[in-house]
Amino acid sequence: MVQSINTKVDLVMDATSHMGIPDYGKIMIGDKGFEFFNNRDVRKFIQIPWEEVDYVIASVMFKGKWIPRYSIQTKRNGLYSFSSKDPKKVLRAIREYVDPNRMVQSLSFFDVIKRGLKSKFKK
Repeated sequence: MVQSINTKVDLVMDATSHMGIPDYGKIMIGDKGFEFFNNRDVRKFIQIPWEEVDYVIASVMFKGKWIPRYSIQTKRNGLYSFSSKDPKKVLRAIREYVDPNRMVQSLSFFDVIKRGLKSKFKK
């Protein structure tokens, strides 16, 4: 069994990890970090301490009515993408431990296209 890094747990929720093939499990948010534990395979887990979190990126649609997924960018190990049953509750729990200035929205589809066209014609 995997040892948790948290001593106090604020939120536990069903979630999906989108690292390659989607893995179903539970997200645990606590005082020491963000954790994801797979339901089927005990060896598949993700533990991210709060000191390692660089940005939390939320994909926001329909003016904040729907958040399909969110990502955690770490300082050294890259980007981890998740979705859960109630993403607003998860993001509010993360906001207790991460600076709100480090929580950002991802670019929309049209923003990505606009940036691509600007860089194409800038050359």
